[in-house]
Amino acid sequence: MQQHHPSNSRPEIRTLGELKSSGYRSRSIKDEMRENLVMRLQTGVPVFPGIFGYDETVIPDMERAILSRHNMILLGLRGQAKTRMARSLVNLLDEWMPVVDGGDLNDDPLAPLSRTACDLVAEMGDATPVTWVHRDDRYAEKLATPDVSVADLIGDVDPIKAANLRLSYADERVIHYGIIPRSNRCLFVLNELPDLQARIQVSLFNILQEGDIQIRGFKIRLPLDIAFVFTANPEDYTNRGSIVTPLKDRIESQILTHYPKSISISRNITLQEARISPSVASRLLVPVEAVDLVEQIAVSARESEYVDPKSGVSARLTISAYETLLSAAELRLLKSGEEKGCVRVGDLWSVSPAITGKIELVYEGEQEGPALVAQNLIGKAIRAQFVVYFPSPEELKRGKVENPYEPVVKWFGAGNRIDILHHAPEKTYKETLDQIPGLKKVVGRYLPKAEGNAVYFWMEFVLHGLAEFSMLGRQHLHGGVHFQDLMSGLLQNRPDEDDDDLWDEEEEDNEDDGPF
Repeated sequence: MQQHHPSNSRPEIRTLGELKSSGYRSRSIKDEMRENLVMRLQTGVPVFPGIFGYDETVIPDMERAILSRHNMILLGLRGQAKTRMARSLVNLLDEWMPVVDGGDLNDDPLAPLSRTACDLVAEMGDATPVTWVHRDDRYAEKLATPDVSVADLIGDVDPIKAANLRLSYADERVIHYGIIPRSNRCLFVLNELPDLQARIQVSLFNILQEGDIQIRGFKIRLPLDIAFVFTANPEDYTNRGSIVTPLKDRIESQILTHYPKSISISRNITLQEARISPSVASRLLVPVEAVDLVEQIAVSARESEYVDPKSGVSARLTISAYETLLSAAELRLLKSGEEKGCVRVGDLWSVSPAITGKIELVYEGEQEGPALVAQNLIGKAIRAQFVVYFPSPEELKRGKVENPYEPVVKWFGAGNRIDILHHAPEKTYKETLDQIPGLKKVVGRYLPKAEGNAVYFWMEFVLHGLAEFSMLGRQHLHGGVHFQDLMSGLLQNRPDEDDDDLWDEEEEDNEDDGPF
């Protein structure tokens, strides 16, 4: 049972007698969480700060489970904030909890549980020493792996303890308790539950229902007071293991998580979680649309026929990709010696290493190769976001709307071509884009509020977008991107020998950027 104190500041109570005089009352941890949740809801204090996209789905389900005093399981694909949600439940605990000083199981001074604490209270009475545990220390977490044993979770006989204390193996004091009994009066989270062997899952039955445990022949009645939260990935039910039916039956609430339902929600998560140093943030202009392009990569991956949908695409992909995107821009500043700059669309092609390790490919994807799949996903992200801001080239081909890209396409059709190098200084970058007639006019027409460096971000974006819709040719170089007329790109495998020295110094990547 959990103690309640009217003040959240650490009390100066140091003995059982003082605790009794203070007016403490016992309540279970689930009652404690329920009452604190009710208070937060009534006062408007956020229950799950920093969690985005779950306001109408997951959070209400968890609140109902807490009000019902339920153990719960969070079921969802990887990267859906299951563990973060579980850890945030600590905020619903009282700030301080009194325990018997010297007890084994966070013993309630008014109702001790362990043999050590019971003996101490029987011997010292109201002089029994009391100490205090902060709510942050009342969280216990265990990752379920196939090698987890009953001894790890429940406990075992400790022969060294028996020898040191000169105790018989028949004495209860020779028991070394596992992590679950030691989490008495705490929040206990068991991640990836299906990975736990079935015979180990069985050991949890009585703890969840009756509260008693059995260790090496010791049948000990321990009414443990624990709020259990389990997490699981639906893929695990078939690929790596399963949750045994009687255990599922004892977990009162099953709560389904999901990926962000919009780009804006996903963006908020990425910006909150990304580790960007203030010095880098102050030097770089990052258009919000650049972040949206990163988020669109994850959306495209979740819809791709090359990515295994059962595995999911974690939010960690977009976080890592965003960090890499800014690092690509920072690297350019360091090499050029410039103080400030702007993220470029071309930097997006540098985030492939942040993608390839975070997607599980189906057979067709493995045949194409993770690097090519990553490039394909970036291209699809550009294509999807392009029509959000500019007229769809697909509509232009049907003659339904005026073609604002005609001057740009005609200029490349006349035999002109450009190279946008990743590490080109700002001046060179802008001069390269400014030479394309009509390009800045397209940006000014559809994004009149864009100004400064953001204008050039959009100018480059238009080129990449037109390439994705097969209105321009694009080839990736080791140090940048080459744009030319579409037909020239299809007819020529390599440029002429009298072209820019770049072609002599760097090997051309001849992979086509179109669909596989």
